Amino acid sequence: MGATLNLDHYGGQDYYSDGKIEETLLEIVKTHRTYESVLANDKRWPVLYHLSPIRQNIINWYPFKTDASCLEIGGGCGAITGALCKAMAEVKVVELSKRRSTINYKRHQSYDNLEIIVGNLNDIAFEKKFDYITLNGVLEYAGAFTKTDHPYRDFLRQIKSYLKDDGKLFIAIENRYGLKYFAGAKEDHTGREFDSISGYVGNDSVRTFGKKELETLLRESGFSDQAFYYPHPDYKMPTEIYSDDWLPSSDKPMAKTPNYDQERLDLFDEQEAFRGIIENGQFPFFANSFLVVCGA
Repeated sequence: MGATLNLDHYGGQDYYSDGKIEETLLEIVKTHRTYESVLANDKRWPVLYHLSPIRQNIINWYPFKTDASCLEIGGGCGAITGALCKAMAEVKVVELSKRRSTINYKRHQSYDNLEIIVGNLNDIAFEKKFDYITLNGVLEYAGAFTKTDHPYRDFLRQIKSYLKDDGKLFIAIENRYGLKYFAGAKEDHTGREFDSISGYVGNDSVRTFGKKELETLLRESGFSDQAFYYPHPDYKMPTEIYSDDWLPSSDKPMAKTPNYDQERLDLFDEQEAFRGIIENGQFPFFANSFLVVCGA
């Protein structure tokens, strides 16, 4: 029978897009079953970002319950959707963009346990609650789509209402104080150096958080059970994932953060800086990204 593409809640406009490159991505997923040859020859960042199997490393290690249900909010072009479908009995994806949803559908149309819903989360009613919910690169945009005085908190409280009492929420997001930003990498969402470190002056539509800020935000939103993980070099292309129980050793050099999509400053040796940070017990504060698995 295969996957379902649900357009009942689509308003006719895509609010988020990488531009014309998405037409190329759609053609690729229509004509290729795997993407190794494409990635070997096409070095454009959107192609790598959306099609690399490395993206799945952010969640494919987690011991999900096999009979469980999952809501993936902001599924994009389906970078982790397939891994979720393989791990669980039922997966629903909500995505604002019809074109991105179509790419995701074409990639994963063989999965009987997948429904992709195109539309705004606020317009969709679910018949039952979920065992797992994922926000992979989504929370930082709550300020743009939740029009309240406390958009990040209110968005998370809304998400909690979709989760079973013993369910788990997965949040992958950049660290506002990630070492790469001090070393000269541009802020991932605004493209400006030091923007997150200095507090996103004049910008109310996107925001990332330091570890303490994120802990407090989650607690105020009803998620008191929190387990922090540290994807390296970041959550987008993680090759290692650390935890508070398994932190990196200063004896092993940390992989330098690659720069995929734009030029950046290179102000100091990140590997040597991480060595000293690790020796002083500060890696969780300076890790480039967080993955938080949290519950009530």
